[in-house]
Amino acid sequence: MKFNTKTIHGGQHDTDPAFESVMPPIYQTSTYKQSTPGGHKGFEYSRSGNPTRAALERSLASIENGKFGLGFGSGLAAIDAVLKLFKSGDEIISTNDLYGGSYRLFTKIFQDFGIKFRFVSMENAGEVEQYINENTKMIWVETPTNPMMNIIDIEAMSRVAKKYNLLLAVDNTFATAYLQRPLELGADIVMHSATKYLGGHSDVVLGSLVVNDQKLAERLYFIQKASGAVPGPQDCFLVLRGIKTLHLRMQRHCENGEAVARFLKDHPKVDKVYWPGFEDHPNHEVVKKQMSGFGGMVSLTTAEGTLESAVSFVEKLKVFTLAESLGGVESLAGHPATMTHASIPKEEREKTGIVDSLIRLSVGIEDEEDLLNDLKQALE
Repeated sequence: MKFNTKTIHGGQHDTDPAFESVMPPIYQTSTYKQSTPGGHKGFEYSRSGNPTRAALERSLASIENGKFGLGFGSGLAAIDAVLKLFKSGDEIISTNDLYGGSYRLFTKIFQDFGIKFRFVSMENAGEVEQYINENTKMIWVETPTNPMMNIIDIEAMSRVAKKYNLLLAVDNTFATAYLQRPLELGADIVMHSATKYLGGHSDVVLGSLVVNDQKLAERLYFIQKASGAVPGPQDCFLVLRGIKTLHLRMQRHCENGEAVARFLKDHPKVDKVYWPGFEDHPNHEVVKKQMSGFGGMVSLTTAEGTLESAVSFVEKLKVFTLAESLGGVESLAGHPATMTHASIPKEEREKTGIVDSLIRLSVGIEDEEDLLNDLKQALE
């Protein structure tokens, strides 16, 4: 089954044995009748399992070409479950340019429980080896990175992880399975903030994990059940509905993203543009190898290079909406230093390029001409 078909049909067999509805029903229930103690039809309590969530989890596994999918209350809840695989004294190597919420969870929560995090540049996979020791247990990759659009070679990182018997987890939120499938490149765990492109309509918060190894899946399922950070059936239904149009939306996101990136690159009021489709992108060859397109995320810095110029720009936008998040059908603009990445200390932010004049755009699926005209009027 090809990808475009999987988004609609993948894993969606026998979703409604009662009435054979085309869409999986929303099972808005907390518990299930048992014929005898322990005698049930696969579901006993909706924290441990719900038919609507199960349909979504099968779909998630299908589009990532994985065997086991798990749904969570948010992307951070999914990351939280992964980190609970480890104990005090363990070390995790993470990219130094990652989503501020992930950084906050790592440093403000799990670091206090004795897990050590090393934030390093990962554009050259070979350089990561120098940070590995006997306590290292996992490499956490985000590619493309948020918001600097750096690209990490998943296949090369997988070779490093396997050499030292480490888990490799990849945050695939920006690319989605439409553009990039990390499990096929050697990753052990794929994470999504399904709030973003998978849901696609800015109306739900949800996270997911996909794995191939059964023992790893069982450990994560136990954490999911025991910790209880699960999504409700309505949210699962919305993301499942979103996945069915993922391939169509991502195609337009990519087209509009390229148009925006190339427009900005030639504009005198713009200093730098970060988009992996440019041939002079540091890891452009890696992009072409592991992704089938360049996505709809674009970051830029203003020519003036000041906080004031960035704020002025985003405030003047009319089609782009100034808001947190990304990946919806509507175009969004954000200011990482004061919004999504404010939890990262200024000194650490600026080391990776997250300066006060940086703006992140989530390019939606509106008409290309309207988006370019909006950017033009806001800049000029």
